[in-house]
Amino acid sequence: MQKKILNQGLLDYLQQSPTPFHATTNLASILSDDGFTELDEAETWKVKSGKYFVTRNQSSIVAFVMGKRNPAETGIRMSGAHTDSPCLKVKPRPETYCQGYLQLGVEVYGGVLLNPWYDRDLSLAGRVTYQVKSKNIHNLLINFMQPMAVIPSLAIHLDRDANKSRSINPQNDIPPILMQAGENQTLAALLKKQIKKEHPKINAQRILAHELSFYDTNPASIIGMKDEFISGARLDNLLSCYVGIQSLLNADPLVSSLVVCTDHEEVGSASAAGAQGPFLEAVLQRIIPDSEDRLRAIAKSLLVSTDNAHGIHPNYTDRHDANHGPILNKGPVIKVNANQRYATNSETEGYFSLLCEKNKVPCQKFVSRTDMACGTTIGPITAKEIGVRTLDVGVPPFAMHSIRELAGTEDPFHLYRALSAFFNDRGELGAT
Repeated sequence: MQKKILNQGLLDYLQQSPTPFHATTNLASILSDDGFTELDEAETWKVKSGKYFVTRNQSSIVAFVMGKRNPAETGIRMSGAHTDSPCLKVKPRPETYCQGYLQLGVEVYGGVLLNPWYDRDLSLAGRVTYQVKSKNIHNLLINFMQPMAVIPSLAIHLDRDANKSRSINPQNDIPPILMQAGENQTLAALLKKQIKKEHPKINAQRILAHELSFYDTNPASIIGMKDEFISGARLDNLLSCYVGIQSLLNADPLVSSLVVCTDHEEVGSASAAGAQGPFLEAVLQRIIPDSEDRLRAIAKSLLVSTDNAHGIHPNYTDRHDANHGPILNKGPVIKVNANQRYATNSETEGYFSLLCEKNKVPCQKFVSRTDMACGTTIGPITAKEIGVRTLDVGVPPFAMHSIRELAGTEDPFHLYRALSAFFNDRGELGAT
């Protein structure tokens, strides 16, 4: 695949995936179009050599190529990412009415940079659970798409210290404004109207619950004087989800490869659909039923966790260790932490470094400043849950966890080439 095609596909994917539900649905569509067979967790599986995927909670997905060779002999080449991003999620009973304005109360999901959410053209998307006349319960994805809400800043005339010190109370200061309306206007009524618009054949008799998120309608784009940057929402971590799946499409059919993209990483991954849950382990148990063969396969496998890294910001270079400041467009970053906030060890680091060297992919390394706290990823969690050798790698962006992040246009292709080489490596996945 060419870099330009990959980047355009990434821009489209970001625009079409405002929530983990949409992100997972769109990945499933890519896989189906490429001939992957969808499996149902509630049905019996009959897996042989071939291409498959399975979803959980409509927000997590495992896709895999079952190789013709026994995975107990070859191991499984695994890559991991997450489908969720920090955002503002609508509360169950969100309507508030003040001065003739309808607002929706929100919860802060994950470590959100709140200031950039002000004065944005926001829309609403997510999953709605509803009841029909037959009393059956169904789920449906919706996306209003058009700008429909805003969180206006307070004028500087009313807050003279705004540029010196500004704190945000998430309960009081950030409920978005939807419209001027009386108390007879409800979110349920708006959802029913939107369902009718998007799905004319569905009669949602009663809205039972919802999982909705606000998002910025401004589409992702290529920017910079030399088109060297990608600016957009949810680059952490939909960039890795998209690149991982695109890399899997070219995987060697002789050896087994797998991509797992899970929900709830931004809040700890402790859920049925998260990396700390049983999803991946359950899939491995079903595709390799014999426990002895499965343990042998895991012992010979390697997981490349592909969450993002922190690019060194030219205005804040002191926030990085002087020897470990990743530069945008200089390749994927191997992330190391002595306290196992990242799962990289010398063996997995050495393997990936050599893989990049052999395939002429530039590679960088990142370690946090010793006097600063280090974030974590699905890497250590997955390593703990299934016992697989793991390393943490990521594309370096700016403004991680903002409503709009910035990455390099070269780096998705660098990561794609590295993962494609990984999924086509028939050799030992580590030291001998």
